[in-house]
Amino acid sequence: MEVSVLNINGQETGRKVVLNDAIFGIEPNDHVLYLDVKQYLANQRQGTAKSKERSEMSGSTRKLGRQKGGGGARRGDINSPVLVGGARVFGPKPRDYSFKLNKKVKVLARKSALSYKAKENAIIVVEDFEMAAPKTKEYVNIVNNLQLEGRKSLLLLPNVNKNVYLSARNLQRSEVMTASALNAYKVLNADVLVITEKSLEAIDGILNK
Repeated sequence: MEVSVLNINGQETGRKVVLNDAIFGIEPNDHVLYLDVKQYLANQRQGTAKSKERSEMSGSTRKLGRQKGGGGARRGDINSPVLVGGARVFGPKPRDYSFKLNKKVKVLARKSALSYKAKENAIIVVEDFEMAAPKTKEYVNIVNNLQLEGRKSLLLLPNVNKNVYLSARNLQRSEVMTASALNAYKVLNADVLVITEKSLEAIDGILNK
């Protein structure tokens, strides 16, 4: 699949790049994508949910009713889970929600996500650019030139570029990350993928090992 290379003014440079079919042209695997996105979201969870069980309640431990003959459920004290205001049974405890996925599964998930974007023609390739200083206004101009206003965009850079990152940080629908940090969730979450030429080479190198 051939894509025209644009400059940051949104004009064609006359060059074209070929997207690697082994990465951008595979049949997407939905189940693998589901697993990878599920793992990403699980890793984002703090896992600090906690409820009090009966031993942690501050209520009195006085026995309320007789053991037999009362006609209702057996309950000891006011902390009994049977009662309103009592403790919770088997409530959440702080825990780690992360789980393991095989490397090849994660690679396939990234390839599947990129293939979906290629099928939707939602990939824009731009020539490599630099920003002299962090300027959000300049980045907004780039977004407008590429006709991305109102759409969620993900810009992939070959290396960490602090000026570009800081320029985009305050924009709600724009995200910037390096090609090496690419993950299926971010690709699927974006409406349009903006890739620089060197990032394309980096993606080829990472996903074609």
